[in-house]
Amino acid sequence: MKDNPDMTNDALTVDKRLVRVAFDRAAKTYDANAVLQREIADRMLERLDYIKHQPGTLLDAGTGTGYGAQHLRARYPDAAIIALDLAEAMLKIARPQTSLWQKIRGATPFHAVCGDIDHLPLKTSSVDMVWSSLALQWCNDLNVSFAELYRVLAPGGLLMFATFGPDTLKELRSAFAEVDGYSHVNEFVDMHDIGDVLVSAGFNTPVMDMEYITLTYADLKTMLLELKGIGAHNVTSGRNQGLMGRARWKALEAAFERRRKDGKLPATYEVIYGHAWVNQKTRTQDGYQIVQMNIQRRRSEKGLL
Repeated sequence: MKDNPDMTNDALTVDKRLVRVAFDRAAKTYDANAVLQREIADRMLERLDYIKHQPGTLLDAGTGTGYGAQHLRARYPDAAIIALDLAEAMLKIARPQTSLWQKIRGATPFHAVCGDIDHLPLKTSSVDMVWSSLALQWCNDLNVSFAELYRVLAPGGLLMFATFGPDTLKELRSAFAEVDGYSHVNEFVDMHDIGDVLVSAGFNTPVMDMEYITLTYADLKTMLLELKGIGAHNVTSGRNQGLMGRARWKALEAAFERRRKDGKLPATYEVIYGHAWVNQKTRTQDGYQIVQMNIQRRRSEKGLL
């Protein structure tokens, strides 16, 4: 029964078009199933209590239905909020209802923008803070993603994010591996590699930490329905594009049952949190290093002025 498809890096590439379709379809069911996503956003919000920063313009990169954006709007009432997501259906839910009185009073701008983190439709150095909760795992190359986030951040700007690490859904991944050789779960980047990419992109003094959160389920079907409800489909190029037959489903159930603990089926999530600053821009938009020299001071020291 076990197939042996090509599992090269290309097979693990996320199809952004399918990501958009999956989240568009899941927009109406997302909030009912996104317990973990809200919990992680809440833990990110708690971390802001220890960071002194007052952004004038704030980008929520991968806003989903806007849970984080609404809390950020309450925390930073004077900041203009840009809520960006790949899925237009998510943005329709994320847009706040603004009353006529709020419009008359001049409510702080809230812009819902449909776009990709890897190709941000924003001007260079145009935002003071980027918040991204559980969106970066849908990007294929964090070098590209962090370069774009660095580009749009102004000097003194803050990047704060959460994403998933390699142990995420390890039980499901290993169960599928017993059944076939296709890609079924996204590949996630290690925390230390993320830190290296941040520094390479030009960010200063990144701070990283990680924790495990384990959800439990009565059966495999319930877990997969919850993942489907938040739009977390398998959208890698190496996925099995056919339907799963009854025999393969039974084999998967049996493989997952062998991982049952204390009467429940576990789903482990490795959650990586990080934040970093843009002190002075040290790279140009096309990646060149900026070298700053005080010519006047050097001339003075040489007695030329």
